[in-house]
Amino acid sequence: MKTGKNKSAEGIYTPKLPRSYSINEVLAAGGPTAFADKIGLDTKRMFEEIAALPPDAFLTDDEFNAAMATLNSGK
Repeated sequence: MKTGKNKSAEGIYTPKLPRSYSINEVLAAGGPTAFADKIGLDTKRMFEEIAALPPDAFLTDDEFNAAMATLNSGK
């Protein structure tokens, strides 16, 4: 395997990929809120941002049911 610096990528911005976590890691921490606290995320701010969204930012019951039917038909 070739190692070393990739010269073609110099000067190109590449954002850091966020780490993903397994369900087991979240549950082991004590649930989603405890896990967010453990990794340093502010859940209070998240809930405030969600509450500030306009009502049309969320799916209606009909839209949700149609989306779920589409997802389930692809299985």
